[in-house]
Amino acid sequence: MLDLSSFIETAGPLRALGVVVSQNGTQTARHTWEGACRRNVYSASKSFTSAAVGIALKEGLLSLDEKLTEAFPEELPEQVSENLQKATVRDLLTMCLGQPESFLMGDFRPYYPEHNWVKLALAQPFTDPPGTKFVYNNVGPYLAGILVQRRAGCDLVHYLMPRLFQPMDIQLPTWENDPQGLTFGAGGLFLTLDELHKFGLLYLQNGQWNGRQLVPESWVAESTKKQVDNGSYGYGYLFWGGPQGSFRADGKYGQFSILLRDKNAVVTIVAESRESEKLLAAVFQHIYPQL
Repeated sequence: MLDLSSFIETAGPLRALGVVVSQNGTQTARHTWEGACRRNVYSASKSFTSAAVGIALKEGLLSLDEKLTEAFPEELPEQVSENLQKATVRDLLTMCLGQPESFLMGDFRPYYPEHNWVKLALAQPFTDPPGTKFVYNNVGPYLAGILVQRRAGCDLVHYLMPRLFQPMDIQLPTWENDPQGLTFGAGGLFLTLDELHKFGLLYLQNGQWNGRQLVPESWVAESTKKQVDNGSYGYGYLFWGGPQGSFRADGKYGQFSILLRDKNAVVTIVAESRESEKLLAAVFQHIYPQL
């Protein structure tokens, strides 16, 4: 077993609530500060939406090269800008949509008078050519999730139940909805520490779970490698790049499932941290060197 004592000493004051480490198919360390319960994993939800997109691609429900003007023809603004005309489904996944600022963020969602958030999102300015500028924004993953739901004819939770959650023994989860009752694919999924860790293990295993290919292997590889520059370690398809070639599902206040492929390991954390960057750094200071 790994020695978590130095990590615990650092992470406890940062309001970590639980950590679990697996390597080479075996759980090697675990510590919890509080009992298990499902918590909001915030933007780590985006990585589940990425998985749904990958599955939908395999099923022929959508294409990464599909234009947003074709995907959402009923909700386009009266004047469709040149940049919006160029935007594709791929641009929804990279935070390079072309909008200048974050939108549909948690502080504002309860207060929008417009209940059709697709229409609201597409009405925001597209000031930059898509694919050229990284701006962290909930519009992309939200619209990607909406497209999967519309093409599949069910919400994102029930789309993923037989394809992802049930095969991994994850019971029906709660996931935030938009005002029209559709899953908000950019955030608001509630999972336990162990359920989030299973997702990291699934991706470490190239999308396989108990011998069954749940997420296409090619999609796992593409979504967890650098697709665009974000001024740091790069960004994939709704996954963050990190130190040592790592990629992770990443949610506000320290919800992490970190893929360490060079060590064949996954480290997953849930927390209520206002200093989550320090929590992430502690993983690479105290846990990674022991792997």
